[in-house]
Amino acid sequence: MATEEKFAIHAAARDGRVTVVESLLNANPKLAKQKDDDGRLPLHWACSYNHAEIVNLLVNLKDFDPDVQDDMGWTPLMISASVKESDKVVDLLLARGADVNQTNNNGQTVLHFLASKSNLDLARKLLEEIKPPASARVRDKRGQYPIHRAAAVGSAPMINLLLKHRSPLNATDNAGYTALHHAVAEGHGDVAITLIKAGAETDKKDSDGFLALQLAPGPDVRKYIARKAEEEGIEIAM
Repeated sequence: MATEEKFAIHAAARDGRVTVVESLLNANPKLAKQKDDDGRLPLHWACSYNHAEIVNLLVNLKDFDPDVQDDMGWTPLMISASVKESDKVVDLLLARGADVNQTNNNGQTVLHFLASKSNLDLARKLLEEIKPPASARVRDKRGQYPIHRAAAVGSAPMINLLLKHRSPLNATDNAGYTALHHAVAEGHGDVAITLIKAGAETDKKDSDGFLALQLAPGPDVRKYIARKAEEEGIEIAM
């Protein structure tokens, strides 16, 4: 059988062809549980391309598993949370009991991806409106919490949200980086100040023996952080 025919439902789910997906499912509902050569189900493709109507078809099938993983360990919720304007699909998955703390093969949760993309609205929903809520205290295989990612992309609002929900502040990842190390290394001076005001330890060294402020991409960033810290009356290690 040609690959195109064998995985026709996957292609239809990816392309948003609702009637084709519906027809194929009516003929053989088991197709919904068939993985393609990419290790994905039709549901994963529908979520990737934000096709809510197809997702709705699939989540209402008998024996639907909201946390089914592709070969990389990504759940439908992880995929949808990484797509823009996917609120409708996310709500469909949450309504069917998707686990907000499920981890993929790299130990990452949905919150890691939301932190990377600064998706504050969805992060707030998962932390404050879902029961049980998302945890800001899950460490991935690189030793990173969501706050490390929020710091790296320079999102102070995400950092404040994560800290509100018991995120570790001074934890180090596998490279010995704290969130402060990530913020400074990426040149996010304002975010570094947010972390310092929250109690980030400026005297912690990474695995190579560097303080966070020593990772600044240029003297201007370092001077900015030092000046702002002085204005706040906070003594920092340089």
